[in-house]
Amino acid sequence: MASFNSYKLRCSIPGHEMDVRGLAATVFPEGAFVSVSRDRTGRVWVPNSSSDKGFTEMHSMSGHSNFVSCVCIIAPSETYPRGLVATGGNDNNICVFSLDRPQPLFTLKGHKNTVCTLSSGKFGTLLSGSWDTTAKVWLNEKCMMTLQGHTAAVWAVAILPEQGLMLSGSADKTIKLWKAGRCEKTFTGHEDCVRDLAVISNTEFFSCSNDTSIRRWLVTGECVQVYYSHTNFIYSLAVFPNSQDFISTGEDRSLRIWRQGECSQTIRLPAQSVWCCCILPNGDIVVGASDGIIRVFTEAEDRMASAEDLQAFEDELSKATIDPKTGDLGDIKLEDLPGREHLNEPGNRDGQTRLIKDGQKVEAYQWSVSDGRWMKIGDVVGGSNQQTSKSVMYEGKEYDYVFSIDVNEGGPSMKLPYNVTDDPWLTAHNFLQKNDLSPMFLDQVANFIIENTKGHVVGPAQPAGGDPFTGGARYIPGSSSDTAGFGADPFTGTGRYIPGSGPNPGAPVGVADPFTGGGAYSSAALRQTTNIYFPKTDGVTFEQANSSQIIAKLKELNGGAPQEHKLSEEVLESLERLLLSVCGLNSSEPAPTIQQINLLWKASHWPEDIVFPVLDIMRLAVRHPQVNESLCGEAEGVQLCNHLLNLMRPEGRPANQMLALRTLCNCFSGRHGRALLMAQRETVLSRAADLATVCNKNIHIALATLVLNYAGCLHLQPDLEAKAQCLSVASRALETVQDKEAVFRLLVALGTTVASDQTAQDLARSLGVSSQISKYSSVSDPSKVGECCQLLLKELQ
Repeated sequence: MASFNSYKLRCSIPGHEMDVRGLAATVFPEGAFVSVSRDRTGRVWVPNSSSDKGFTEMHSMSGHSNFVSCVCIIAPSETYPRGLVATGGNDNNICVFSLDRPQPLFTLKGHKNTVCTLSSGKFGTLLSGSWDTTAKVWLNEKCMMTLQGHTAAVWAVAILPEQGLMLSGSADKTIKLWKAGRCEKTFTGHEDCVRDLAVISNTEFFSCSNDTSIRRWLVTGECVQVYYSHTNFIYSLAVFPNSQDFISTGEDRSLRIWRQGECSQTIRLPAQSVWCCCILPNGDIVVGASDGIIRVFTEAEDRMASAEDLQAFEDELSKATIDPKTGDLGDIKLEDLPGREHLNEPGNRDGQTRLIKDGQKVEAYQWSVSDGRWMKIGDVVGGSNQQTSKSVMYEGKEYDYVFSIDVNEGGPSMKLPYNVTDDPWLTAHNFLQKNDLSPMFLDQVANFIIENTKGHVVGPAQPAGGDPFTGGARYIPGSSSDTAGFGADPFTGTGRYIPGSGPNPGAPVGVADPFTGGGAYSSAALRQTTNIYFPKTDGVTFEQANSSQIIAKLKELNGGAPQEHKLSEEVLESLERLLLSVCGLNSSEPAPTIQQINLLWKASHWPEDIVFPVLDIMRLAVRHPQVNESLCGEAEGVQLCNHLLNLMRPEGRPANQMLALRTLCNCFSGRHGRALLMAQRETVLSRAADLATVCNKNIHIALATLVLNYAGCLHLQPDLEAKAQCLSVASRALETVQDKEAVFRLLVALGTTVASDQTAQDLARSLGVSSQISKYSSVSDPSKVGECCQLLLKELQ
């Protein structure tokens, strides 16, 4: 540790009237930083050139109607070459400011509770976390995605540098890794609320928690190190430019500096809660605390405060009072404490604390390696042993405990008095009522009381053995065992009818239509200069049919069906006439009747092991205008949708999954079907996306076609959230889909989504689509995959 200088105070900035809750180093001006506070303001501080080595307020921002909880810097762009400042508050809003005006440029609304964390990424992407249990992705003043999955407040978010990966940490004790809007992995290991996240590299990050630990994780899921030193909640982290060393702050009144995996220095502050920290480009550290003061520490001797100011800081610290019930100092028994002579013995590590008694007083000292002496960090008040009853006075009464609770971030910590003979649940209930807090916090507060009245010191609970997660059999997308595809005969073993076994609808015959192969002429020059692939706005449908085989299979399965499900000869004939009329083999066939359509709907509820030929008839039937209107109209449409989605359950039968997907694709051929599917988009695409992990190329092609049809309907539409879902589903599917036809259709879907839409292009870039698809640019068999990929990469440059 000796090779590093110790940090010492550079300056104290009494910049805010209430707690300083967030800090961020700015891109411009150089060396400056921004702070936000419960006093509802944000302020930009620039370094002085004067001898006091301090900072001057350059700019003040106000726009929140309640406390400001967090801040981050949005990187410079062509529009805003100095970058932007984003702040989140207890008014549920995010305000975005430029550095030249005090009012917000714009306000982002959408969260339903306090916005307590923000992180920015490439291309202007902003990620927010809230007490409403969600995180949201914002771009160009719009919410692109809502990340749902946590069961408690999202206290921390971070965007990883590459590939559109995002992280969220929550009061539910977990961290989640998101890719393209979908939770890819959940990290477990922390034993209490996760309070902050800090990115180390593309593949690693830190987390800190109320459980007093800091953890280092690989994005693949492994916790590679756990760091202990703090004695109370840890609120914030920041990583030095070397991507190894870091700093942390917390409720134990300290800033801790970590070098080479160890806590090399502990700096105590004369404020109970050290809420936030950031590191400036020159290596100086900025911290904000509950006393409203911003303090800057430096290891550069020429920037350190004067001897007088350093002494004044130490004097202020020595006058602080420490409540032993915070757990910061462990159990204290006055009779066991040594006297002042104990301070003649040197400490053995920086930040080590030592308690001594001076008469009936207890004083706390901390060892400073750089000064080679014990520094007084405060007087210990509030009784000795944690177990001692009736030792704390509150509102004129004595209690075993008086806790400081920070449930509602809207002001100073609230006091919760408690005696060990009380019922913790009743105490929690009364506390919430008295302070007009939501009853949703009942479990949280009661458990807090239970945990903190066991008489044990908050300490380094060692992590579980080799695997800190769940051990074996973890779910990894795409690694499922090979689900049976359409082998020799995946159905009954007879009849040789296989749905979808007709000619490949995507055979790459010529360039005129890369889907059907129609118009089979080929010209390399034409392909190089003309984008024949996207945007594709006319729906792609599944047309191939062998009516006689479908009917033969239907009759065969009906013969072996349970008695209560058997169809009469009359119904079979009716379904056969319907199939012939919708296939258009004979123009003299009459149009489908309402009775036939009703029988089809009823038959589609056959047992799942035999229903597939009925679904194949339905797939073909929904292309007919009358069937489309009847099954997809306002009255029946939602029922049809729900029925098909039920058949698409991940544990369902592959044949039914594929035919349900194809039926949805074919619904796009009619006005009523398009309206139905656009109204049900979020649910349909979410369920369909889950089928990307089923190892079946026919399912993958149908899934890709569904996304493509949605993209076509959304082209030139301003619905950015819908386009964001298309990008997300297509991007995620490309991670597991192998079949080249499915890959091609997903590339066309991506191209159609971003064509002529700058915001959609920015979102695709921020999700890392370019690096994800680049491997397809050299595919020459079929050539349409490589050509389409190159055109898409060009669009995203």
